[in-house]
Amino acid sequence: MNPVYVILIVVAIIIFIFAIWYISTSNKLNRLVVKIDESLSGINVALTKRYDVLTKMIEVVKLYTKHEKETLFEVIKLRDNMSLKEKSKANQAMNESFKKINIIAENYPELKSSENYKTLQQSIADVEEHLQAARRLYNSNVSLYNQQLVSFPTSSVAKSKGMAKKDFFEIDEIKKNDVKIEL
Repeated sequence: MNPVYVILIVVAIIIFIFAIWYISTSNKLNRLVVKIDESLSGINVALTKRYDVLTKMIEVVKLYTKHEKETLFEVIKLRDNMSLKEKSKANQAMNESFKKINIIAENYPELKSSENYKTLQQSIADVEEHLQAARRLYNSNVSLYNQQLVSFPTSSVAKSKGMAKKDFFEIDEIKKNDVKIEL
């Protein structure tokens, strides 16, 4: 066999192996970029969940606490220094109030302000844990990607594709403050 053909075959095999390696490495880097984008989306979902859940829970707690306070003051007001006629009217008013309370209790039997506060506390813990998990996943994916970019020979493929290191998730100063809960 002609030595030129042997050299051409060897060069072709080397080029073929290099092309397979390049495509494989490029695909691996592209998958890491997709994982980073996906995990960043997870952070956005967690932030949205935190906002939605906490604002709704805070509103429920506020409204129910206000309702209990108004009902308690109404009952106390009705009991204070009354004549017999006033007590009769108060009794009727209390019966009306109790009907309202019973209707509310029937619609929401488990709702009590202390339970709402406990539920709010649990919701806060849950959404914060979900958010932390999303941040950890994002940073883990960025770490894997950045490690590939600095590892030879993968770094040469990344440079040829114009890929650059990604930043780890760092929250803006304003976002470092937790949701302000005013009840």
